Amino acid sequence: MNETTPDHVRTVVRDHYGAVVKAAPGSCGPTPGCCGPSPDASLALGYSAEDLAAAPDANLGLGCGNPQAIAAMKPGETVLDLGSGAGFDALLAWRKVGPSGRVIGVDMTPSMLAKARENAEKLGADNVEFRLGEIEHLPVDTGTVDVILSNCVINLSPDKAQVFREAFRVLSPGGRLAISDVVATAPLPEALANDLQALAGCVAAAAPVAELETMLREAGFEQVAIDVKPESRAFIADWFPGSGAEDYVASANIEAIKPGGKAEEPCCGPSCC
Repeated sequence: MNETTPDHVRTVVRDHYGAVVKAAPGSCGPTPGCCGPSPDASLALGYSAEDLAAAPDANLGLGCGNPQAIAAMKPGETVLDLGSGAGFDALLAWRKVGPSGRVIGVDMTPSMLAKARENAEKLGADNVEFRLGEIEHLPVDTGTVDVILSNCVINLSPDKAQVFREAFRVLSPGGRLAISDVVATAPLPEALANDLQALAGCVAAAAPVAELETMLREAGFEQVAIDVKPESRAFIADWFPGSGAEDYVASANIEAIKPGGKAEEPCCGPSCC
């Protein structure tokens, strides 16, 4: 994708997901990728039937994992969902943080935001808001977020290092990342790497694990852990049948911590001083 400008990448991605939200329920839109054959495919990604029933209109089947499973959200926390789409993960997070918490979703596709806001209103989720913006330039105040979620979105960014720098900025000390995303496990063939449908479909722009680890650490994160899921190749094979994409990318859980939380403060009590 070396000859594709960042703005062109964003336009391709925005158009792709704008088409998805306009497609018939249970459809993934006119182009493949980043999408199971139906929203129920989310069961295979680690969501429960209860999760699917909690926000059925918000689940467009666009994920590649379940960041909820690794986020360990608590009542009262502030959660940020990067690339929040129709609001599925944000609304599940709302159930975890409760009325004393707060959830913010950021997405650059206006039609997705409209759908997410509609879904939040249906559920009476008054402490959930969806903001228009790019994940490289978050419309979120510094140091105000406890947990950042993202599901199959950061791989689409033309500047992943900037995404992680912004994530670090908005997290409070001790805040954490809990991300499901697609990573590269081998160099992509040129034809696949330069395919704009494969770009919008979460394949062509995936970064290798080592590069992601470096980006996260350079942004300031600690306790970086990237757990590649080999079993994800089964559903990735359905994204672009016959392309062999599953030989080059896989889903992974990505976790990291912003240092400086309470657990890291010096102990001066009688038990340790």
